[in-house]
Amino acid sequence: MAQAPRKKSESRSTYLGGQLLLAMPNMIDRRFRRAVIYICSHNADGAMGLIVNQRAENITFSDLLRQLNVAEAATAPAGLLDVPVQVGGPVSTERGFVLHSSDYRIEDATVTITKDICLTSTIEILRAMASGKGPQRALLALGYSGWAPGQLEAEIQANGWLHCAADRDLIFGADLELKYDRALSKLGIDLSHLVSEAGHA
Repeated sequence: MAQAPRKKSESRSTYLGGQLLLAMPNMIDRRFRRAVIYICSHNADGAMGLIVNQRAENITFSDLLRQLNVAEAATAPAGLLDVPVQVGGPVSTERGFVLHSSDYRIEDATVTITKDICLTSTIEILRAMASGKGPQRALLALGYSGWAPGQLEAEIQANGWLHCAADRDLIFGADLELKYDRALSKLGIDLSHLVSEAGHA
């Protein structure tokens, strides 16, 4: 697990930290098609987020614990080993990030995003989860999505993304296939109408 970027203080009216980013239906980059991204950090230095609705292929939480030699895997709580590992984005796919509820913290390692959501990227949180002492809700992702300074703002202005408020049920819910439609519904958007309008200038 790698250290996550620190979140700097920022203006909520200008930056999107703690919000969801939704790919428009005309998204050309297949890696982000129907993507719902939780923005962990957004400031003058750029943006970083995790896709919350793409399942990683051919790896489970149990596989990851074995690869990292986490001994507590044998005593993990029922159901935890079946938790899907997700694709957080195309950058540094060998790095792991745990987005989780704020009831768990590791001093000098956990980054507070909002009062309800934190990010930790050390192996200690996996050990805690495997031993039943981790956060109440968590999402494990490999890789992240990143933008250079001004890049995300330009992509939003070019109608590449929508954004909306986040909620824990949507972020941590197990219904990955429904998250995109659920996020759009938060904005009151009918997907079929959005698709029909996407091709018009």
